[in-house]
Amino acid sequence: MPTDKKQPIVVKKIKKGGHAHHGGAWKVAYADFVTAMMAFFLLLWLLSQTTQVTREGISDYFKNPTGIQGPGGASRSMIKLGGALEIAKGEKKKKQPEEVKPKKQKTVVINKDEDKKRLDDMLVELKKAVDKSQALKPFKDQLLLDITPQGLRIQLVDKKNRPMFAMGGTQLKPYTKKILRDLAKIINTVPNSIAISGHTDAKPFRKNYYREYYDEDYAGKVLYTNWELSTDRANAARRELQRWGTKQEKITRVVGLASSVLFDKKRPRNPINRRIAIVVLNKEAEEAIQIHEGKGEVKVEDIKNNLDKKIK
Repeated sequence: MPTDKKQPIVVKKIKKGGHAHHGGAWKVAYADFVTAMMAFFLLLWLLSQTTQVTREGISDYFKNPTGIQGPGGASRSMIKLGGALEIAKGEKKKKQPEEVKPKKQKTVVINKDEDKKRLDDMLVELKKAVDKSQALKPFKDQLLLDITPQGLRIQLVDKKNRPMFAMGGTQLKPYTKKILRDLAKIINTVPNSIAISGHTDAKPFRKNYYREYYDEDYAGKVLYTNWELSTDRANAARRELQRWGTKQEKITRVVGLASSVLFDKKRPRNPINRRIAIVVLNKEAEEAIQIHEGKGEVKVEDIKNNLDKKIK
């Protein structure tokens, strides 16, 4: 049944309150940022206080964050077999420093018997050459030949009124040159190296004699003594040998010993103390010289054995 009544229209009005304060969210973001920065700098500080080994351990942990603890906090293995061999996770087991084997050093094999025979044969050959050579025969008594632990030693010694060098000088006498020439021919036939040493008697070199040297501490002049004289004489002999074909690489050592190694200790001023010694080195002595001068290779076992002997 129709009615004239109308439905009432209800209008709801929402009354808004006061506006909230804007900008509160940025404070939360800023606080998070500051916290993150503090954590970052704290991490940097902690890392600066740790060692390289510890840092590697931390790195390993994050690469393999398992419950199995190893050096640095994590094991490199997927399966730990209680001290036995580990099963690596996709990579070969790295050798620890102590596991790396040292490289084998080259060793020189020395046939002592063959080397000794060569020098013995050379001694016989030299003695024959002295008897046959017109240049060497007159000076047979000034040529001393013997076998030493270092090798075959040839000594050219002074004799009264028949010196090898000019008195107080380094100039070779003509007959000394002939002797060295004939010796060079025989020395050059063997592969052995040689060592040359110069010697004087105990008579001091003349006083206040200086030689010109470039040396600022001595204003360009150095006092000349038996040390310089013996060294210069040894080098004069070396030059003469090289002149007659002795190769430079064959000469291992040239030294001057002044009067520190006298031939006649009872008579220090005996002319026989003035001499040139040429040693045809055996291989063992040659190797020892090279090791002493830092050229050869030294076995660690040999050094240890020598130390043990000295301690005992």
